[in-house]
Amino acid sequence: MIRIQKYGEVVRFDLARSIFGRGRYWTTAYWVDGLLIDSGCAYTASEFLQALQSFPILALINTHSHEDHFGANGLLQKRLPALPIYAHPKALPILADPRRQQPLQLYRRLFWGYPDPCQASGVADGAWIKGQSLDFQVLYTPGHKEDHLCLYQPEHGWLFSGDLFVGGKDRALGEGYCIWEIIDSLKKIAQLPLKWLFPGSARVRAKPLEEIRAKIAYYEALGEKILALHRQGRQPADIAHQVLGGGMWIEWITQGHFSRRNLVLSYLKGRSPED
Repeated sequence: MIRIQKYGEVVRFDLARSIFGRGRYWTTAYWVDGLLIDSGCAYTASEFLQALQSFPILALINTHSHEDHFGANGLLQKRLPALPIYAHPKALPILADPRRQQPLQLYRRLFWGYPDPCQASGVADGAWIKGQSLDFQVLYTPGHKEDHLCLYQPEHGWLFSGDLFVGGKDRALGEGYCIWEIIDSLKKIAQLPLKWLFPGSARVRAKPLEEIRAKIAYYEALGEKILALHRQGRQPADIAHQVLGGGMWIEWITQGHFSRRNLVLSYLKGRSPED
């Protein structure tokens, strides 16, 4: 399934596999000034390319190597062999061989599937990528994944943030995510004069800085609570229940890959009880 919205010069594509007639677990790609930012999941690749037929594409940039962000890369590269594809250098092995380099849990295979392989080029932190008339700066923003990056357009104050920013108050975290790096990356983008935030899912935000700073404050306050209980000798499961409440449906559907315990463990990683 696909939904298309326009925000001035930015075109947003919301993409999801249809299950029993409804889109499940939407992900988002953007077209702006001749650049394509992310490409959705494997199940929506053909439909997405059909929707892109009227859009000139100078380059494709992937914000990170999760399967719901580069699902149409391979098909697009077959149709446009000369198209440059850019990603963080650490993402390249996964983009080139997704099945071997990033085995997927059952729920990920069900909702997003394995992308076809593609060949991409690494792009450096701080590098500039040219669109039709605008320049976009690459900003490394690890945490959600070590190969995560954002794309910043300074004249318009646009930030294409991938999965760095998620609204609300998180009670669970994916296995392998690093909460301290997420906080640092949020602080990095909070220094920018942002006017618009274009995330990899959920709603576009105008004047996003207040919400970004509130998210940082929430994460830091949550970390203080978790570390205080850790210093008292409490176990991660006990901390998770006390601080984050009862069980969540996402823990069941992901078989624990997303969980309250993972969020607690991410805060504790690299931290001793004396910290």
